[in-house]
Amino acid sequence: MTNLTEKMAEFCENIKFEKLPNEVIKRVKLLILDTVGIIIRARHDAESTESLISAVNRLDLNNGNCHVFSDKNSYVPSAAALINGTLAHSLDFDDTHAEASLHSSAPILAAAFAAAQMKNCSGQELIAACVLGYEIQIRLGLAGGASDHYKRGFHPTATCGVFGATAAAGYIIGLSKQQFISAFGIALSQSSGSMQFLNDGSWTKRSHVGQAAQNGLSCAILASEGFKGPIEAFEGKWGYLNSFVSGGDASKALTGLGKKFETLNLGVKPYPSCRYSHAAIDGLLELKKEISFNSDDLEEVDIGLSETALNIIGYPLSEKQNPENVVDGQFSMPFCAALVLKNGSFTWDDYKLNLKNKDILDLCKKVNVSPNELAEECCPKYMSANVKIKVSGKIYEKFVKIPKGDPENFMTDKEFEDKFDGLTHPYLNEEKLDELKKFMLRIDNANSIDTLFELSN
Repeated sequence: MTNLTEKMAEFCENIKFEKLPNEVIKRVKLLILDTVGIIIRARHDAESTESLISAVNRLDLNNGNCHVFSDKNSYVPSAAALINGTLAHSLDFDDTHAEASLHSSAPILAAAFAAAQMKNCSGQELIAACVLGYEIQIRLGLAGGASDHYKRGFHPTATCGVFGATAAAGYIIGLSKQQFISAFGIALSQSSGSMQFLNDGSWTKRSHVGQAAQNGLSCAILASEGFKGPIEAFEGKWGYLNSFVSGGDASKALTGLGKKFETLNLGVKPYPSCRYSHAAIDGLLELKKEISFNSDDLEEVDIGLSETALNIIGYPLSEKQNPENVVDGQFSMPFCAALVLKNGSFTWDDYKLNLKNKDILDLCKKVNVSPNELAEECCPKYMSANVKIKVSGKIYEKFVKIPKGDPENFMTDKEFEDKFDGLTHPYLNEEKLDELKKFMLRIDNANSIDTLFELSN
């Protein structure tokens, strides 16, 4: 097999901000804006945050030199990475890569933010580190193949995320090629994340990502101090591609490396739910606008999805039709469909307002899911869906190939800002909110990123 680890390490050692295309730089700044908005809201609103912070405090990981967004306390670097990473994924509102079927910014930015505070690095260094982390994580996801990975019960955001986090942190602290190789080898033993959370609405999906950020930072630091890791982390007999998937295809990780940036293929979420539900949500919202029906007039609803999507947000149907908590709702196609059919919109606050809403839960029972050939054909490149509704005896149907937020159907700069405003306005006054946005959108001009954390409080 191709010496994938060595080639990835070479890429890590040689990446430079000055060589990044302008469109990649701009994209990363928008991804930072998006992620920070999510973290701020999750710091105050996610039901798992209190226990997370309490555990960190009990472990005496506070009173360090690093910070968490919208938090006046300080933490040791590893704890800051853990908290920021977990918060970034706690709303399931963070960016995704469709083909690799993973979230990128949460583990990568969290590790980079912590390393950047340790080294007091510039905005340009932060951006280059993030691009590096994105590319490593996504390309490993592509090489492994999401479907095979999921079938084994792994959460790709976390398993691939620790390598991306290692790369991002490693770049900031200045690892050499050989140190990157060791760091990836160390990270191999930290690559983890089980999909078992789908069965009971637990919070581990969120902590997977924070732990990937935390572990990635630690792996980079260990390597920088001379700690040795296996040299074939990705292609070895017990390496990532032979242990976590069935051998994979290393060429997918290397194609266009350094020239074609998978960072530009990250999609951003307009709705706070599993990305596999978004094409269906788009379709239902379009039908609701076109037909202008009342949800009481709905007789039947059928959502056609790919096999991968069905296994995550569709099956078992009886459980998906009866969500009991936020995680259940985020991964329930019937619940997401019922929300938009009833309300004509979908925001983070809808979970608190509607999880116990009888009208919404009754409507869930009308939502069926089924395999769809067109959606299957589009997968994994696109998370497509077909929606069919029966209203007053008439059937209406719409197929959505590319959901809103995908690179080919991307959000505008204003939509990014509107999403940020909607997430943060309860906790930031207008002046700070505007200053924070401006700083992030010009972060490549900053000599230090400390202002990010100051403005978030």
